Amino acid sequence: MSPDAPGALDLDKLFAARLHAARARPYLATALFALHTVESRRVPTMAVDRHWRCYVSPAFVNRTPVEELAGVWVHEVSHLLRDHHGRSDRVARERGLTGPGERLRMNIAADFEINDDVFGDGLVRPEGAVEPGSLGLPEGELMEDYLRWFRLGPRTQSLVWLDCGSGADGSDREWDLGPDGAHGLSAQERDAVRFRVAQGITARPGSTPQGWRRWAEEAFHPPQPWRELLGAAVRSATSGAGAGEDYTFGRPSRRSAGVPGALLPSLRRRPPRVSVVIDTSGSVSDAELGSALHEVAAITRAVGGRRDLITVLPCDAAARIVHPLCRAEGIPLIGGGGTDLRTGFARALRAGPRPDVIVVLTDGQTPWPSTRPPCRTVVGLFSRQQVTRSWDEDDPDYVPDSPPVWARVVDIGSAPAAR
Repeated sequence: MSPDAPGALDLDKLFAARLHAARARPYLATALFALHTVESRRVPTMAVDRHWRCYVSPAFVNRTPVEELAGVWVHEVSHLLRDHHGRSDRVARERGLTGPGERLRMNIAADFEINDDVFGDGLVRPEGAVEPGSLGLPEGELMEDYLRWFRLGPRTQSLVWLDCGSGADGSDREWDLGPDGAHGLSAQERDAVRFRVAQGITARPGSTPQGWRRWAEEAFHPPQPWRELLGAAVRSATSGAGAGEDYTFGRPSRRSAGVPGALLPSLRRRPPRVSVVIDTSGSVSDAELGSALHEVAAITRAVGGRRDLITVLPCDAAARIVHPLCRAEGIPLIGGGGTDLRTGFARALRAGPRPDVIVVLTDGQTPWPSTRPPCRTVVGLFSRQQVTRSWDEDDPDYVPDSPPVWARVVDIGSAPAAR
């Protein structure tokens, strides 16, 4: 079929729109040109799969102006850069979300995360683009937060057509070419694209929205095995005997049917509470403190995005104020003196309600509690290539104690150099 035939995909128009998008958002150019286009009459507009293929409806391209198509290009590639498919899979596992309705909610929530700052400054808002304000939700939040704040119902009825593909919600489609299809990017190629985009953003931070700057900073901190370990520790804290259990009459027990005239409560598990103790002593560098705030963000994701379940406690030789977590970048990391994290443990355990898990981020140059705390403990050690000097000026042979055997210890890696 010739390009001028009715119903054919107008590649000239589509690629002109991509060029317009790259000019408007030059830091996304690498990602935009990494997408391989696939003509498809089974998608309503444009959609992406997790292998960086972009499926395009010829009818949609024909009826949409180039300026609006440019915005759609940026929208779709944003799903892939922000790993919405991987994050949706994690949320589905952690919260037990199944079925196409929940995947649609994830697609809508992912669109909310993207669309609140993607348009303007050269990009026209496409017709039908959904924004958090349409449901009365605040801007600037993450997909995981939006998922907690809305359900499918009358207000979302007009969004049932939405389908940005498996690259947006993690659910494979029949029209996906899959991992063995042509022109898909390997995992290493996808990581390389993200890294190049992050480099472009950090090189000119003043010209990018805050959401993209935050994404670029996290992109330079590759996932560490310790984060998976933390997630496992948090989940095991909720499954332990007596941990996070309570009774509620809000959902009657199924045993009530066997006791006529009596209403029995059911057992409910509450989410785990996490207290993060950050070592702010003089032996911890500014780069490591910055890395600690990134780990706090990872901890937030490990508990399903519930910031209200996390408190942060800066500590050197004395425990500081316990901070409820609103945004990690707003936590003052005060300290700079000697190190004694035992005071941090004591302060965390005195806080109410008591945490189910204590996470300690430290270089290890500290004495440790002599007895095991009444909750699970995970210690993240900043890696050191070598110790070039003693940490006790009065004792040149001083060697700090290793973390106690009752703590799960993981090397969280050294903070990357500033770029």
